[in-house]
Amino acid sequence: MSHVAISATVATVVLCAHCGVPVPEGLLDDDVEHQFCCSGCQAAFGMLHAHGLDSYYGFAERREAPVRTSGRSFDEFDHPAFTNLYVTAISNGLSRTELYLEGIHCASCVWLVERIPLLVPGVLRAELDVRRSLAVIEWDIATVSLSRIAQSLDTLGYPPHPFRGVARADMRKREDRAMLVRIGIAGAIAINVMLAALALYAGELNTMDAGFTRFFRWVSLAITLPAFIWPGRVFFTGAWASLRTRALHMDLPIAIALAAGFVRGAMNTITDSGPIYFDGLALLIFALLVGRFLQQRGQRMAVDATEELHAIAPTTARIIEHDVVRDIPSEALLPGMLLDVRAGESFPADGVVMRGRSSVNAALLTGESRPASVTVGQLVYAGTVNVESPLRVQVEQAGESSRIAKLMRQVEESATRRAPIVQMANRMAGIFTAIVLVMAATTFVIKSQLSPAHALDDAIALLIVTCPCALALATPLAISVAVARAARRGMLIKGGDALELLATPGIVVLDKTGTITEGRTALTFWHGPDWVKPLVLALEEGSSHPLADGFRRAWPRLPTATVSASRHIAGGGLEGTVDGYVMRIGSPRFVRESILSVSESLHSVINDLDRTLTPVHIAIDGVVVAIAGLGDRVRDDALDSLRQLRGRGWRTVMLSGDVQDVVASVGRSLAFEAEDSIGAVSPEAKLAFIEQLKATSGRTVVMVGDGVNDAAAIAAAHVGIGVHGGAEACLATADIYLTRPGLNALVELTEGSRRTLCVIRRNIAVSIGYNLIGASLAVFGLLTPLIAAILMPTSSITVVLGSWYSTTFVRPTTSESRS
Repeated sequence: MSHVAISATVATVVLCAHCGVPVPEGLLDDDVEHQFCCSGCQAAFGMLHAHGLDSYYGFAERREAPVRTSGRSFDEFDHPAFTNLYVTAISNGLSRTELYLEGIHCASCVWLVERIPLLVPGVLRAELDVRRSLAVIEWDIATVSLSRIAQSLDTLGYPPHPFRGVARADMRKREDRAMLVRIGIAGAIAINVMLAALALYAGELNTMDAGFTRFFRWVSLAITLPAFIWPGRVFFTGAWASLRTRALHMDLPIAIALAAGFVRGAMNTITDSGPIYFDGLALLIFALLVGRFLQQRGQRMAVDATEELHAIAPTTARIIEHDVVRDIPSEALLPGMLLDVRAGESFPADGVVMRGRSSVNAALLTGESRPASVTVGQLVYAGTVNVESPLRVQVEQAGESSRIAKLMRQVEESATRRAPIVQMANRMAGIFTAIVLVMAATTFVIKSQLSPAHALDDAIALLIVTCPCALALATPLAISVAVARAARRGMLIKGGDALELLATPGIVVLDKTGTITEGRTALTFWHGPDWVKPLVLALEEGSSHPLADGFRRAWPRLPTATVSASRHIAGGGLEGTVDGYVMRIGSPRFVRESILSVSESLHSVINDLDRTLTPVHIAIDGVVVAIAGLGDRVRDDALDSLRQLRGRGWRTVMLSGDVQDVVASVGRSLAFEAEDSIGAVSPEAKLAFIEQLKATSGRTVVMVGDGVNDAAAIAAAHVGIGVHGGAEACLATADIYLTRPGLNALVELTEGSRRTLCVIRRNIAVSIGYNLIGASLAVFGLLTPLIAAILMPTSSITVVLGSWYSTTFVRPTTSESRS
């Protein structure tokens, strides 16, 4: 037990034996050796001490916070549905799973988690990836259940959660491993062939013995052959598929050039005459494989970010069977099951309320910041949040049939769209491939008449140097890299066509609520004495209602009073006793039910309160003493972001369903033109407005919104953008989803799109220019196959690296990444 003296005259502070924080006086026990700040720390300490793991406390850096166990049974971890989703059977009756652990932060966490086999008999291995907080657990299912292992981790302060991407991650690991092995073998072969080539080049300068020359030529052939048999086989497979489908693909000229070069080199090796090309061919295979791998990884980054964003439904559900409540995986839910959903929890499935009355935060589906009241017989949806009171819900749609799952499928389907500029590049590559094949054949025929000794070499050089891989590869790579970097900045782009359209300034139409404003409740008006504020905070402290959040955000540092009794009235407000005062806080109707009088000074305040705000009355001992108005604040970055957009040539329009007076007031504060602040607009009118702009303006029309009332307009615009917290219909139809609150992301998006289009145009220009110059040199016999083989991968790598390292979207800073 540790004691720290804090004063010469004051008693010592006792620190928790497990986490080192001060122990509250009420928990001190002079009869025991070790003192603890909470039962969680006591349980964790007891487990470690009983198994001889006291060396954990020797770490200089370890847990400095109390252990907060969830107290869950984790029975759902033993459910067959959980096993099918997250558990992999390995040899000898063992099983393996990956769990995401909360609270992982340092080396002591790694040491402790990896000692689980000592704490729980039957666990054979526990390995922790501290960077991702992922633990790999292997255990004998005949000896111990996974729920028992999860309870032990929870007791140590690391509540476990299933890692949803196990199957996909395993598949990706296998794919990446195979590709990296191909690249590694191709690279090793290229290096060794280059060494043999260096010996041959040096021999030409120093007159190497003919026997050694033949030896190195045959060595080059022998080393290069495996590169064609396995790593380079992908190009021949693609070429064969191109011929079968009668669709010219860049793999076709690559395969022809590789085959022609190899056959020519092999013939020259056998006849001991002419160049052999093997060093250039091996390097070419290596460079092409690296380029494909980089493109694949770039595309995955955006997909991963999209999937992580929509993982909003809970992984477990609490069901009631024969009056017994138990947890099961959400994936095991079936229609007809009865759910127990408590205040503050998300609904795991779509269903109908069977018992209870509460309010639901459905911002994801409606875009509205205020919770909607629900009662028996009304629908609730997966991913929305139960705000106030417990509910019993009967499942109607779960898993893949829920609205959230349908939204995710729509996002995935729309992500396959290609930008027009990418489609143009692909068409150009196909046309260019046909032209190259015709030119190569024509060159061979003509040169066979004029210079038979050089005809095949010139045709091969033409095929190699004019391979359109730089044109066909670097363009989609530029899109993929930009999309991935945008995703890391909180901008999920479903299709590259949106980037192309946003590169040119046009007209951006913005919804007000949730887009220009915060879309959440904030305290914007207060009339009352300051001594009432701590009393209000105390009574609202345990409430999850958005109005309570508004008070807490407004007064984050005020001390709170002591609540001796409190009660929540659904649809009304709160009542209770605080510091001896009888209080009632809520809607005017609710408060007036029990008040004796209203302060004279408040009568005019009540009448003059802004009608756009939600009024909250505060009564103490039967007298209304304070009035609060809560509403939707304009975002802090709105004015600066709009100024930047206008400075770059964008016209900004605000289109809202709110009353015209409110919209005009917000518009004036944000420097909108009077005619561009349009209120009282129905969803149908929004759609008509967008259609009219598209027909008459001649410019790109962008719609930015967050609610169902914006969905049709977003779908109709050239580019639709859904903002943070937007509704399902809005997100499903949007081309881009901004996961960061505020309008600054919109400014970054337009600038990043402009830069991306510049990179693509530069790549196309470089590719076409290179191919034209290379083709001309080859046709006139000024380019040998060896030089062509060297130039071809060099140009491709240059364009690919130009795409990869170009500044399209700014990388997030360390602080942004952590936030």
